Amino acid sequence: MRVEDFIRRFDAGLAAMEARPLAQARCAYDRLCRGFAPPDPAGMRVANSIIEGVGVRRFMPASPLPGYVLFIHGGGFTLGSVESHHGAAASLADISGHAVVSVNYRLAPEVDYATMLADCRVVFDAIQPVALVGDSAGGRLTIDLAHPLNEAPPLGLIYPAVGGLSPECLGDDAPLLSRDDVLSIRQQCPATIAHERDRHPPADRIDILTVARDPLTRPIEAAIADWRHAGVSVGYRCAPHMVHAALHAQAQLPAMGVAWQGFCQTLKQRLDG
Repeated sequence: MRVEDFIRRFDAGLAAMEARPLAQARCAYDRLCRGFAPPDPAGMRVANSIIEGVGVRRFMPASPLPGYVLFIHGGGFTLGSVESHHGAAASLADISGHAVVSVNYRLAPEVDYATMLADCRVVFDAIQPVALVGDSAGGRLTIDLAHPLNEAPPLGLIYPAVGGLSPECLGDDAPLLSRDDVLSIRQQCPATIAHERDRHPPADRIDILTVARDPLTRPIEAAIADWRHAGVSVGYRCAPHMVHAALHAQAQLPAMGVAWQGFCQTLKQRLDG
């Protein structure tokens, strides 16, 4: 698939959601994202369960290595679920060799950011993961989940929201995520403004995947420079020509697939080491 074809399909799906009530829009978003995912890898076992009131979906490879990876989905804090990000979580489990627990945290506007973070913390405390991985909004939650820990496990961040998310720090508009989109999320969830928090690295070992066409990439690269200056080991790759949300179609977009495979393999090496 060409990236422009993905953009057209994904943008059309988002446009069709705009006039729907939120509950229906969320279901449509889940179907849209899941529609780009390949079948589960051979031997993968998938099961839904509840951990202290928080829904999770577990992805178990045929012969899992010890320890869980906690996956936190994106969706702008108002959309997304274990269903929308099923493909990414299954692929992560397959490549890393570790069981992945994807958390179905509650969303805005029904709850505030602190409650979303608390849902993720409940699952973290229960499974004591060997790594934390999150994309976009889930990347922001991953960072804030790690910040207060004395010894955070390795982090994997896919185009996370970092820094102040102000007009001055954002990059140019891009397909599927404009500067205005980011600023509206900032307004709806002001607790995600992390100019001061992100001056300090959230962990000692971090791997980051971005895409070339995304207003969030510029502030991410600024944070990487700060974290490396602080002595943190930060692995970084940027998928050329790709756009925000391309993770969903990594199996069909060659450049995103190569970057995603490399990202997961690097995380696996940190865990195996």
